[in-house]
Amino acid sequence: MVTLLHLDSSLSPAGASTSRAVTAAFRKAWEEQHPEGTVIYRDLSADPVPHLDGLAASAAFTDPSTHSPEQAAAFAERLKLAAELEQADTVLIGAPMYNFTIASTLKAWLDQVIVVGRNAGPESPLKGLPVTVVASRGGSYAPGTPRADLEYVQNYLEGVLTAMVGAEVDFVVPELTLAASNPAMAELIPLAEISYAKALADAASKGKSLTERLGSAA
Repeated sequence: MVTLLHLDSSLSPAGASTSRAVTAAFRKAWEEQHPEGTVIYRDLSADPVPHLDGLAASAAFTDPSTHSPEQAAAFAERLKLAAELEQADTVLIGAPMYNFTIASTLKAWLDQVIVVGRNAGPESPLKGLPVTVVASRGGSYAPGTPRADLEYVQNYLEGVLTAMVGAEVDFVVPELTLAASNPAMAELIPLAEISYAKALADAASKGKSLTERLGSAA
């Protein structure tokens, strides 16, 4: 049996969020191929994990027998999140852009779940873990565009997930999501619609093909 860990971090609810719609398309395709599979779902906006604090951070580098009750409790939350990640055969992350980067709730999850000496480092047990990221954004930050240098969603997530845990990161990127609501972007609505349609199709295709890959490896 295979397991999908699905994370959404959009501040907008379903029905008003591009990233949620696109992750849903991936998940639907994945579940259709593996109806017996398990999905672990976290809505990081509705139910955020705690931001990493000194107690939880220091606990990873000290003997558990020396942990104070407060330190042990804080570290237990990290271990729970790490266990969810480690049992996943694939990970799906909705990561819309806010102020050029990811939501703070997604950063909090990453800070909690990446534990050096357990799942991060040269011998990470997560090497090769397929991670699909839906990186939606209101404008365009593609190479060659005026704001390309301000793209810190794909650059950051590929860097941290590859360098820290050895994951294989793939992206679906619906752009221009603000075109319909921003009068200054009205002329870009056709391009936004094309980008959205392509993202839905790409997500469904990746969900299906990834499921076939997992199934062949089982």
